[in-house]
Amino acid sequence: MFESLTERLNQVFKKLRGRGKLTEKEIKESLREVRLALLEADVNYRVVKDFIKEVEERAAGQEVMESLTPAQQVIKIVHEELVRLMGGGEDNSLKLTASAPTSFMLVGLQGSGKTTTAGKMARYLRENKRRPYLVPADPYRPAAVEQLQKLGEILGIECYASGSGDTTLEIVGGAWELAKADGFDTVILDTAGRLHIDEALMEELRKIKEMVTPQEILLVADAMTGQEAINVARGFNESLGITGVILTKMDGDARGGAALSIKAVTQRPIKFIGTGEKLDALEIFHPDRMASRILGMGDVLSLIEKAQAAFDERQAESLERKFKRDEFTLEDFRDQLRQIKKMGPLEDLLGMIPGLNKLKGFSALRPDERQMVRLEAIINSMTNEERRNEHIINGSRRLRIAKGSGSTVQDVNRLLKQFSMTKKMIKQFNRKGAKGFPPNVFRF
Repeated sequence: MFESLTERLNQVFKKLRGRGKLTEKEIKESLREVRLALLEADVNYRVVKDFIKEVEERAAGQEVMESLTPAQQVIKIVHEELVRLMGGGEDNSLKLTASAPTSFMLVGLQGSGKTTTAGKMARYLRENKRRPYLVPADPYRPAAVEQLQKLGEILGIECYASGSGDTTLEIVGGAWELAKADGFDTVILDTAGRLHIDEALMEELRKIKEMVTPQEILLVADAMTGQEAINVARGFNESLGITGVILTKMDGDARGGAALSIKAVTQRPIKFIGTGEKLDALEIFHPDRMASRILGMGDVLSLIEKAQAAFDERQAESLERKFKRDEFTLEDFRDQLRQIKKMGPLEDLLGMIPGLNKLKGFSALRPDERQMVRLEAIINSMTNEERRNEHIINGSRRLRIAKGSGSTVQDVNRLLKQFSMTKKMIKQFNRKGAKGFPPNVFRF
């Protein structure tokens, strides 16, 4: 999402790095470019104005002027101010209670992704030892109830079955009593939306709020709508008093202004970001990590967390043993491809590696996701015996595999060559003995 902004800011800071001491004029010129980059990224005008003012006051002081590395100091100040702008240092965790059901009320306009987010939140809470209960409090949108119930079935999480003709308040009241009786500790209310904010919608939401007194009223806002997301957040906050924001569609190609503006405008923290359509594509929002990614510094912590979620510890230990015994097969190779795919889009993963996007030719490094699908299809077209012993794959077998996977013999040859090179590298580690072999290659 922040690709163009990151590129612009890197260009500005690259000019600064080429200089020794910085004059006040040079700092102002650089910050003028930063200001334009932020405005082009659809960041709110007033937010940009205040941000630049804060950075300029700090950058014009002794902190930078007397520094041996003034350019690095300016970048450090910009990073710190970005973190502050997005809520750094504040508690953005969910408010969970031990007694009675904790209730989360999801609000927002139609099309912002409330229902899918309700499912994602339920999954997240279950992984954190909660027992969530989904409530479809939207009797207006066609198939809204069915959609949430289907998500509940996929996740194995219970969803309230409302009767046809039930009003919103009847649904919420019935679900609330059932949740208390059946021992659910967390209730997620997927409320109705509109195409725009209107008084009828707000009045209904206020009545729900009075009925269940939710611990959190979370606005689900579409990051792709830019400035409109900020206006929506302001409207909901003024009418309802939201406690936090969940930004959806952060994997899209929008300019990212909403993420940088919404906290400053509403004074409410961003709690989660949606990074894809899959039900595991919900991440806790970390202002410091997001600021690092915007400035091209990478995000190693998020990368490690994704790896921990995708890689199974026992499987990693088993793979390590196979490495040491030289028993690594194409089946193992396929399993690793599948686990890497679970971590999310490869381009996003590369963006989390510090400094990589500053390398020359980084754009050419962007991986083709279809290549991973092709590799898996080739391996799947092999027999079990071929996957366990690639040496038996002769010319006729390669032709059969190519036809079965919809690829070419050259593609099959390329895969086998890459696999052979991988095994040679593993052998080189093994030759160094136990001390030379990195024991935690696949253990995070």
